[in-house]
Amino acid sequence: MLVFGKQRGEKYHTRTIEMDAYDYDDRRFVVEGCLTDRRLKEFRMATGEDRTPGILHQMIVCLLVNKTTLEIEDLQVEMPVIPGNDCLETIHCLDPVKGLKVVGGFTAKVKDIAGGTKGCNHLLALLTAMGPSVMQGFGAYHDYKTRDFLLNNFDLLMNTCWTWREEGPLIEILKEKRKAGKG
Repeated sequence: MLVFGKQRGEKYHTRTIEMDAYDYDDRRFVVEGCLTDRRLKEFRMATGEDRTPGILHQMIVCLLVNKTTLEIEDLQVEMPVIPGNDCLETIHCLDPVKGLKVVGGFTAKVKDIAGGTKGCNHLLALLTAMGPSVMQGFGAYHDYKTRDFLLNNFDLLMNTCWTWREEGPLIEILKEKRKAGKG
């Protein structure tokens, strides 16, 4: 593949973020996210220590989310691979997120809570990426359980992107179906 008109160069870093949503109990589901940074070449830490290629960061965040309100009832953080032990001092930086709802403004609130020197940039990146996965998990659960859930709740997605814009054709179709009482 050409990138900016030329072949890709030699790769030296990869970041992956993987997320899963699964059932927990009758009223809650879990969204589990994992961020992994891999260095593909030898590198030197800021401390001067030389390192071989491998995983530099691996962070896991699990959210226990209410199926009705989208409130984060609990969260769990794991740091299986970190570059230094001082990273562990941030393991509780996301605790104040408990009680927040994953709705409009979620990312800004999370950045205010744990951004900059208040927390870990990697945990923050993972948690902000998890917001849309909470919505996807929420939608997948309700679509599986109630086929007309989206028809009755499309306002949750309205104005979240171009396709879901209020004046767009998809919203108009759903408004007409809702008005006609069709699912």
